[in-house]
Amino acid sequence: MSKNLSKEQVEHIAELARIGILDEEKEKFQKDLGAVLDYVDKLEGVDVADVEPTAHITGLENEMREDENGSSHADVKALADMAPETKDGYVKVGKVL
Repeated sequence: MSKNLSKEQVEHIAELARIGILDEEKEKFQKDLGAVLDYVDKLEGVDVADVEPTAHITGLENEMREDENGSSHADVKALADMAPETKDGYVKVGKVL
C-alpha cells in the first residue's frame, strides 16, 4: 500500500528543502517520497523493546592522557627565540588579508 502524496504536498516539501523541482518531476517525487514513507511505516512496526540503544557498533572509546605540565612541553622562551621576529612575547607575522 503506497502512500499517496498530493502534488501540493510535494511542492511544500520541496519548498521546505529549498529545492526547485519541475512540474514533470512532481509525479516522480510523489512515487519516490511515497515509497520512503512506506518504508518508514515498516520500520515503525519493528519491535525494538529489548534492543539496547547504540551510538556505534565498534565499542571503541577515546583514551585520553592526563593533562600535565612538565618537561615534556617545550620551553616557550626557547621557541620564541627561534622566531625571526617577536613583539611583547608573541611571534610577529606578516599581514594576512
